[in-house]
Amino acid sequence: QVQLVESGGGLVQAGGSLRLSCAASGRTFSSYAMGWFRQAPGKEREFVAGITGSGDRIYYADPAKGRFAISRDNAKNTVYLQMNSLKPEDTAVYYCAVARGSSSSSTSSQYAYWGRGTQVTVSS
Repeated sequence: QVQLVESGGGLVQAGGSLRLSCAASGRTFSSYAMGWFRQAPGKEREFVAGITGSGDRIYYADPAKGRFAISRDNAKNTVYLQMNSLKPEDTAVYYCAVARGSSSSSTSSQYAYWGRGTQVTVSS
């Protein structure tokens, strides 16, 4: 059974940084793309960033471009999201997810497994 455990969330002031981690277990991690999504109160879950199984291609949603960086360490079965220059509008629960295949996607239905999420709160 696949398990994903996110960590690294917390409270930070605007302009600050956080690094989220997602530890995966239960399958061959390097064969599957991974993604980060977020959901703010009263809003739908939205794609933040994705990375292919091999890590050779990376995709970002527009709000994340230039500020966030996704990476993965297949030896550690871990994917990361480095978030810099955080803004109050980045406040949300952040989820990592395992895709159904090796290609990344911004569509949540293309992800088969999800973590429970980690809260990120950015104060102004």
